[in-house]
Amino acid sequence: MIGLFDESGRYESPEAEVPAVCRALPSLMFHPRYVYIMFRGSQKAKRGRYGEEGWNVNSLKVLRALEAVGVRVEAEGAENFINLEGPCLFVSNHMSTLETMVLPVLINPYRRITFVVKDWLVKMPFFRHIMISRDPVVVGRKNPREDITTVLTKGRELLAQGASIVVFPQTTRTLEFVPRHFNTIGVKLAARAGVPIVPTVLKTDAWANGRFVKDFGKIDPRIKVRFAFGKPITVSGRGGEEHERIIEFIQGKLKQWGDNDDALVKSQNYEVVEK
Repeated sequence: MIGLFDESGRYESPEAEVPAVCRALPSLMFHPRYVYIMFRGSQKAKRGRYGEEGWNVNSLKVLRALEAVGVRVEAEGAENFINLEGPCLFVSNHMSTLETMVLPVLINPYRRITFVVKDWLVKMPFFRHIMISRDPVVVGRKNPREDITTVLTKGRELLAQGASIVVFPQTTRTLEFVPRHFNTIGVKLAARAGVPIVPTVLKTDAWANGRFVKDFGKIDPRIKVRFAFGKPITVSGRGGEEHERIIEFIQGKLKQWGDNDDALVKSQNYEVVEK
């Protein structure tokens, strides 16, 4: 599959006319399509027919489904990982389900990736077969010390095999980025495995976390979805300085994007009327 980024390392959703019903009821129009995409992908994964290309295609389908209801996606800085010679760690903040669904089509055509995931992701209906097929690093919530050992051990094995890994050091998805909740597992793994970190920041609150089921929150196309990949960071020593550089990159971009989106939402000439 050909990657989405242009020669400058950028991607922007193409301009397209969005049907009135999609503009008025984006969540209602998106989520059934999303469930269908996941169901079909899950059936293939269950039969062992879901490889890298299948993951890329499914991720692209989710991206196009979002764009079809008016969500605009912008990503920058892809040259910072495309040009690397070996595997790397993508260390990122974590806002919503959207990044788990869309990051594969952004990164995987250029660099094979998997994720560090919570154990419930390999147990949930539909998605569990897809996630298991990607050979993720699976952690629980009951024993932090055991989780660290798992990440450092299996993460190092996967990196040695040439797979890059996406790590969300926050304990849970959250709209607010709180540095003290952003742990150092990324720099620890990078130091242990001897691979660079590509600091990654995302703003995906256009897909809100659901009140009852997190994966099925409100879709708000007034809010632009944004991704940015920073310059690779090589970790030396205990990684304290490098960890702070990642935090500074994330905070700076989120501040910039937040100011831009406040103005963007106010300028929109339509309302999302669904509850």
